[in-house]
Amino acid sequence: MDSDLQVCPWAGSDPLYRLYHDQEWGIPLTDDRRLFELLILEGMQAGLSWLTVLRKREHFRTAFNQFDPVCMAGYDEEKIKALLQNPLIIRNHLKIRASVKNARAFLQLQQEQGSFADWLWAHVDYKPVINVWQNLAQIPARTPLSDQLSLDLQRRGFSFVGSTICYAFMQSTGLIWDHLTTCHCRPPYAAQDRFSQTQAQAKA
Repeated sequence: MDSDLQVCPWAGSDPLYRLYHDQEWGIPLTDDRRLFELLILEGMQAGLSWLTVLRKREHFRTAFNQFDPVCMAGYDEEKIKALLQNPLIIRNHLKIRASVKNARAFLQLQQEQGSFADWLWAHVDYKPVINVWQNLAQIPARTPLSDQLSLDLQRRGFSFVGSTICYAFMQSTGLIWDHLTTCHCRPPYAAQDRFSQTQAQAKA
């Protein structure tokens, strides 16, 4: 990580934030487990900073059985109470209960669609939306696309998936490419072809 490179201003100078910005944010993601993890973590962020969530991510992975939706869907009241007493994660009653509810909704969606990733990427016709923002003020907090994804998820029983959360989720998973034009991460790794490449690798 080169501190002299130009990056999106939100990444700041924190090493953890910079690593996330450089190596994860915006790179098209097609693995169901990792998509589920980010969906839960984006919900956990509500009202907080993403850096706060990043700093707790490893603790969340331990507490949430590595974000295995099958395990999380089976959490009972005893497990939920234990999570609420865990000082290493975000101990928000509504968010923790929503994560269990979302695991169950996620499994139902998988059963119906075969793949969460395929269902999700269909919202952008299987190609990342490449934006050309020049400054942070131009980047929206929500769009008609995130509105639609939010409604689709809510209809399927998901919680903490408002439009703003969904837009951030699409940014982080590469459905939407919002690195600024001045950021060293552009050009976007031939982002228009990235989904098909990762699909091909998964099938190899």
